[in-house]
Amino acid sequence: MFSADIVDLKITRFFENSARVLLSFLIMAIFCAILAGIGFTFYELRLIASLEFHEFFRKILIDTLTVLAMVEVLRTALAYFTEGRVKVTYIIDTVLVVILTEVMSFWYREMDWEQVGMVIALVLSLAAVRIIAVRFSPRRIREEF
Repeated sequence: MFSADIVDLKITRFFENSARVLLSFLIMAIFCAILAGIGFTFYELRLIASLEFHEFFRKILIDTLTVLAMVEVLRTALAYFTEGRVKVTYIIDTVLVVILTEVMSFWYREMDWEQVGMVIALVLSLAAVRIIAVRFSPRRIREEF
């Protein structure tokens, strides 16, 4: 029985080390994507002379919000790397940023009221889940005791 525990421990260590190596590569890829997004956003500044203001503003706004969504994904990956678990609030924040990017793009296109209502319901439900996740966080529950 003792040797089985040692084998299980070695397998667990191998899995954790492999996950850390793969996560390190993922973090580097996310960081490169953030840098590329920032570079692309600055590159699109050249469009200010060729596009009307609202179209230019929409492009820059969506690019910026996309970079912020990638920052949230990076925060999630770093939290897993340091704490060994993924925080629900980081995932919800990432989804909220992506959805808000879509909401911003709604300003510039025709949308049915059903689609707008679904997006509003999704944002409100994610906000409620985030509030619940913060309120009933394992760390906060431990601090109360």
